[in-house]
Amino acid sequence: MAELHPVNGSNNDAAIMPFISSCNVCCTYHSGSAELSANTIRLAIQNNVSVGAHPSYNDKANFGRITPKVSLETLIEELRFQIGAISKMASSLGTKLNHVKPHGALYNDLAKDEKLSLAFIKVILDINPKLKIYGLANSIFEKLCRDHDMNFVSEVFADRQYASASKLVSRKKPNAVLSDTCDVLKQVDNLLSGKIIDINGNTHKVKAESICLHSDTPNAVALAQKIYEHIKSKDIAILPPQ
Repeated sequence: MAELHPVNGSNNDAAIMPFISSCNVCCTYHSGSAELSANTIRLAIQNNVSVGAHPSYNDKANFGRITPKVSLETLIEELRFQIGAISKMASSLGTKLNHVKPHGALYNDLAKDEKLSLAFIKVILDINPKLKIYGLANSIFEKLCRDHDMNFVSEVFADRQYASASKLVSRKKPNAVLSDTCDVLKQVDNLLSGKIIDINGNTHKVKAESICLHSDTPNAVALAQKIYEHIKSKDIAILPPQ
């Protein structure tokens, strides 16, 4: 099973939709607007793509990719607002929210922070415990979600380098993002065969249930098509997790 997820906020959304099975819709806190989110949901419906909420830290200046100083109490209420808004918007447009995937620095912080992970889980339990949660494979977040019987989907990345089995290379460092077609397809092959090869050449086991591609990665549309065709050529169905 494989999926590609564009990050809402680029002009690539419409072009990428035919090559994915689910998408993450920004909740306006790191990028975009209510109008853009609604348009992305409409595109997803037209292309039979599952819709997910993509909540983040409240930080448009840094595209939600830097951890801000914010209290846990404030963050919890901001998460409720973001996820609730996208859920209601999806319902009003004729579909339902399939999943929640944290964005950027929040995603990476959840992968290593037990207190933050437990708070996030509580928010999902309060909103809708049936929602799927997409998060970094092999992370603390995955373990805690599974301990709480959450519907967790272990995610891996086609376009990001790994520092270890459960940590991505910081975007501040060179070569953190993969954009060359050969490099991306090689990574996809490794992930499909159940392994992560990190930046130091170490191999780690992984169970990949979703493959993410960011729509702001250079050549994202062409990469999405290449990945789609590559996976299909292996007779692997590209479907949302059930």
